[in-house]
Formats: sequence, C-alpha cells, structure tokens
Amino acid sequence: MHDITAEIVTIGDEILYGQITDTNSQWLSEQLDLLGIKVKRKISVGDEMQELLQILRESESRVDLILLTGGLGPTSDDITKPALCQYFGCGLKTDEKVLDHITGFFVRRNRPMLEANKKQAEIPTISEALFNRLGTAPGIWIERKGKIFISLPGVPYEMKEILTTGALPRLKTFFQTPIIYHKMVRT
Repeated sequence: MHDITAEIVTIGDEILYGQITDTNSQWLSEQLDLLGIKVKRKISVGDEMQELLQILRESESRVDLILLTGGLGPTSDDITKPALCQYFGCGLKTDEKVLDHITGFFVRRNRPMLEANKKQAEIPTISEALFNRLGTAPGIWIERKGKIFISLPGVPYEMKEILTTGALPRLKTFFQTPIIYHKMVRT
C-alpha cells in the first residue's frame, strides 16, 4: 500500500494581497493528517485561470487528492468552476437539489434570488455536488483515474461543514489509509 498524498490549493486574490488570512489550508491539513493522508504541498493562487489550470496539471501528476478552496461564489472573479470545466473538458449542469436549497435559502431570508445565485447550483457535468447546508455554494467531488478532486467554498465555516459531513466520510471509504503517528522529541 502506498502513502495517500494530497495538495491543498487556496484560490483568491484576497489571499495573495493579504486582505484575508488563509486558515483553511491549516485546518484541512490537520483533518487530512488525522485520516492518514500526507499533505505534500499547499499553494495559493489568485483569480487567474491559466495559473489555476497549471496547478491542477501539476497536482494531478503528483498526488492522489487535490483539495481546492475558494472561487465558488456568484461573482465574475470566482473562476474555480470554469477552470474545472476547462481542465476536464466538460460543461456545467444544474443540480436540482442544490437549486431547491438555494431558492429556500433566499425565501427564508425574504430576499430576492439573483440569476448569479441560481448559477451557484451549476456544477461540472462529471462531478457530484457536496451539499452545503450553511450557505449557497455546494462543494464539488470529481473522480478521475483513481484521483479525487474536491472543491470547497472559501468561507471557513461552510468549508468545514462540507468537508466534515460530505467529503471526509467518502474519502475514508475511497482510500485505505494508515494512521499517521507524530512524535516530538526534545533534546
């Protein structure tokens, strides 16, 4: 059995410009370590399509699990879904369960739902939605040639919820992982 390896990619200009602190990759690293998955690299990329595509190519060639956070929102600079579609050569489909959830989200708050919000129910045709009960952007699960790509919202509490309730249980059954023990020796 070989070590299961992962790379974590945080997406957004706001991370590179220092406008927000990346706490997602630290938490994700802890969770993967508990599962026995070795994180080999963490990288942050801005809202640049070609940069993200290059990182996807590199990561797929290096590791078993590629975990992305950020870029799933309703604004024009949210490039993760278009990048995944371009990378995998597929289009988008509307996930009706996600659309129903988003519609209810706005109805409960007595707010109008914009077309941009409806687009959040779109996921790559080759993917499955990971349900987000706390927000409007679903996570995305893609399997290809024994590799897993998981894309999660950048909002930390949404990312944690989706990973904990949707992605981690699936990862446990997909990968047979050893327990990783760490010891600190002080001399």
